Amino acid sequence: MTRAGASGVETGVSEAQRQEALDDLAVLDTAPEERFDRITRMAARMFGTRSSAISFIDRDRQWLKSVIGEVEREKRRSDAFCDTVVREHHTLIVPDASKDPRFKDNPFVEGAPGLRFYAGHPLEAPGGEPVGSFCVFGPEPRTMTDEEIRLLRDLAGWVQDELWSTEEFERAAQVQRALLPKVAVRPAGYDVAACCVPARSVGGDFYSWNETADGAAFTVGDVMGKGLPAAIIAATVRGVFLATAVLGDMVGTMRAAADVLQPDLEEAGSFVTMLHARLEAGTGVLRNLDSGHGLGLIVRSDGQERLCSVNPPLGVGAGVEWVAQETLLRPGDAFVAVSDGVLDLFDGTLSGLDEVATIVRREPTAQAAVDRILALTPARAADDVTVLIVRRAD
Repeated sequence: MTRAGASGVETGVSEAQRQEALDDLAVLDTAPEERFDRITRMAARMFGTRSSAISFIDRDRQWLKSVIGEVEREKRRSDAFCDTVVREHHTLIVPDASKDPRFKDNPFVEGAPGLRFYAGHPLEAPGGEPVGSFCVFGPEPRTMTDEEIRLLRDLAGWVQDELWSTEEFERAAQVQRALLPKVAVRPAGYDVAACCVPARSVGGDFYSWNETADGAAFTVGDVMGKGLPAAIIAATVRGVFLATAVLGDMVGTMRAAADVLQPDLEEAGSFVTMLHARLEAGTGVLRNLDSGHGLGLIVRSDGQERLCSVNPPLGVGAGVEWVAQETLLRPGDAFVAVSDGVLDLFDGTLSGLDEVATIVRREPTAQAAVDRILALTPARAADDVTVLIVRRAD
């Protein structure tokens, strides 16, 4: 038997049940977190919209956990497009709100910011109760293709997975520990150290390395999802990368891995962000291919350079033209790659990379820097903490 929602729409869940489920998530009024902000940034870029948000519908308000664009984090529930998504419990596409009788008189349509396009997909609590919406929106009318709608739903699933926690996490942590390299690589003239500490809320982090003819290759990855399925995908991705690494060509390796993994990632509704780097030990040339990860940097004695992501994650679209970047590790410099769980050890934002750089610069060895970061990790961290450091000797 279905029950009427907040304004009479049949949802199958009472408003009291829905509110209780939202409260149990303990997400309202919490600080911004990079693991969510990464998704909204990616969505705005992929859909070419001015704004993207992770929205929750509280008793009489809409509250945004993450938002891209000049949008207030809190507003009246009655004015929120996302309230319609929650009440009707399905994907909502509004090509032009000024021509839609449901929304044309909305204050955000008539006044600033002049909202026209909106697309949102429900976010559910573990019990299936609709608690919010993952949405993209902007002031220009537009339509969406079937593929774009599927992508919106997949991104919403990614957000939802970040919200949930289950007893599978402990088993997934065991799988993740089995993924870690057992033998260290030690290119002549370089100091290498890494760690991956699984949290109770496992996210599929992994790191890997292997020797190459002229140095070494390093990979840090993060499967977007939680629990045992994410750890299994991480194992698959790591295995495929090790198998294709014999190609010797970074772009070729990524292309081959993407082709192999794309069907499985599509079926699983998952994505993998990854930073893959190859070091030419003799010259210090470091080539990297960042696929949606964006958490790598070069630490120098006088500052640091962030390695920006210019490629989409694995599992997002086919036929990608992969682009590699190149930099130079001078004596005393360090290449650092982390997962977003490291940012949560600081303030949860990208400014945490500055803190990481300071630690790497101050500590005498790569292992000492890793240990210093590990010392900041609480016993029950909210997310996996992965760090990889490659330092060239002075």
